[in-house]
Amino acid sequence: MIEGMQGIGMTSPRTRERMIKRLMEQGIGSLKVLDVMRNTPRHIFMDEALASRAYEDTALPIGYNQTISQPYIVAKMTELLLESTTGRLAKVLEIGTGCGYQTAILAQLVDHVYSVERIAPLQKKAKDHLWDLKLKNVSYLHNDGGWGWPEHAPYDGILVAAAPPEIPEMLLQQMTVGGVMVIPIGSGGDQRLQRVTRTESGYELEELEPVLFVPFLSGRK
Repeated sequence: MIEGMQGIGMTSPRTRERMIKRLMEQGIGSLKVLDVMRNTPRHIFMDEALASRAYEDTALPIGYNQTISQPYIVAKMTELLLESTTGRLAKVLEIGTGCGYQTAILAQLVDHVYSVERIAPLQKKAKDHLWDLKLKNVSYLHNDGGWGWPEHAPYDGILVAAAPPEIPEMLLQQMTVGGVMVIPIGSGGDQRLQRVTRTESGYELEELEPVLFVPFLSGRK
């Protein structure tokens, strides 16, 4: 384990265990998701000045007007993605690498993650962190997330970490039949988490709880 990975004080395993207890109280029931989050050092994905707050149930800034999602949202979106299948997902598309924490959680639970990020410096830092964690089943693309990653489609799962006003058509087209997308939809303070399942005849939509994500922006930086 690299220096600083285990954590001390407010980043210690004991603090992480309190986070897991809180997630269970909030309704997260997947033991696989809880176990991966228990063993993944969230504090390494943020600036040292904020590391002591890593296991609080809050979103925190990571630069470039982006945030690392609160632990509950990471756990909930991962659980929603995984509970739709009895087996292990083979290919998952992640839109918004961000700091790489959600990527790290997914990489330990699916066969391969294809992660797209529009802000190059963020993705570079995320790659370094995942390399330190020895998570090598991730492919990275610096591009506009609205395009997805057609070259590797179709995907068994798609997880989107920013909120567009409506579901991007290109992402719908990249889902396999039976595949699931978890995505926040809406603008400003009026966003809801949605789960989309592709069927033989179209798409089924479940509207879930209110959320607050950064807006889904186009272009690259």
